[in-house]
Amino acid sequence: LSPGCRGAQGRFAYKLLHDLFANYSSALRPVEDTDRALNVTLQVTLSQIIDMDERNQVLTSYLWVRQTWQDAHLAWDKDEYGGIDSIRIPSSYVWRPDIILYNNADERFGGSMETNVVLRSDGHIRWDSPAITKSSCKVDVSYFPFDGQQCRLTFGSWTYNGNQLDLRNQLDSGTLTDFVENVEWEVLGMPATRNVITYGCCSEPYPDVTYTLLLRRRASFYIFNLLLPCIMVSFLAPLGFYLPADSGEKVSLGVTVLLALTVFQLLVAESMPPAESVPLIGKYYIATMTMITASTALTIFIMNVHHCGPGARPVPPWARRLILHHMARLCCVYEVGESCKSPRRAAAEDAEGAGESPAEGQGGAEGPGCPWGHCLCHHRALLSNVGYIAGCFRRHRANQRRTGEWKKVAKVMDRFFMWVFFLMVFLMSVLVLGNAA
Repeated sequence: LSPGCRGAQGRFAYKLLHDLFANYSSALRPVEDTDRALNVTLQVTLSQIIDMDERNQVLTSYLWVRQTWQDAHLAWDKDEYGGIDSIRIPSSYVWRPDIILYNNADERFGGSMETNVVLRSDGHIRWDSPAITKSSCKVDVSYFPFDGQQCRLTFGSWTYNGNQLDLRNQLDSGTLTDFVENVEWEVLGMPATRNVITYGCCSEPYPDVTYTLLLRRRASFYIFNLLLPCIMVSFLAPLGFYLPADSGEKVSLGVTVLLALTVFQLLVAESMPPAESVPLIGKYYIATMTMITASTALTIFIMNVHHCGPGARPVPPWARRLILHHMARLCCVYEVGESCKSPRRAAAEDAEGAGESPAEGQGGAEGPGCPWGHCLCHHRALLSNVGYIAGCFRRHRANQRRTGEWKKVAKVMDRFFMWVFFLMVFLMSVLVLGNAA
């Protein structure tokens, strides 16, 4: 267009704006018949998920809200104004529907940004405005960190009922074409539904449009930072049974593992809402901590069995038969020189040692240099000393054998509980991953 034409367009625009708003009031609903409802169409575009506060159950999102309606008082003949079909004016100049977010959780109650509206010659108004909203969202963390959430965004008029303002959704779902991917949440969809509700305060129906945001958590961060360390620490608890009892580190290992899991449990509890439902990873932590507490208590009991002194009672026959025979073969616990399939040499040697008679000791004391007929004066004293020494030796061998049996009982119990707790940790890990799937 030539500069003269552009100047004419500007004069027509000023004249159009003056003529339209000369007797216009933005406070009244723009309808010719006040008994008829004004149709307002709503469409929401999700641009970004800013934050999901699970503890306070608040979703912060960045939305583009589009509202369209027909203003009967703002129509013109475009031929009279140089062919101008649409103009853009501040939204405060025209009447606007009081569409708000019903489940707003923002303490400031901030509304949409004051942007321009597009006014067409037939009175059709389109108002596009961005808004950062904080909405309440009921968070279910039963399967955290493998959970999904459904957050609802309910839009409706605050003062106009359904007989005055009929609110409808333009599409069956929110628009996600301009959505910026979130590092923690994956958006599966945003379906829209129209509801007509009669509240207890009023007898008139109030329509609203509810967008349900379907979210699924990206669990990689929590798997590598909370779940895998817990699984690896849990596998250290059964290894406490494999430590030698004389090392003095069996109980301290169990207590250290328990404290480490307590720290992980506190990290999860700080980010979760104080609800009755316990997260899946929290259940795993509690089960693992219970198992480690039981293993530490069993370790203390087995340490007491291992350190039974010479004054302890002999191993009961049932324990000898069950633990030293069957469980020892099952857990492959054997002494030096034995194997899982070889006979118990140590028991046979102990039986041979126990079968030594005082006569053999006496016979060993007699030598060819001191026959019975000679050295008669020293014979009684010598027999008494040899008998005393043999008795002390037999008592020492019996105490050693009794102490060794109790140590072997403790060792067999250690190996047995080690495999039992390894199996428990494996089954709990598989159960957690199975529930997550």
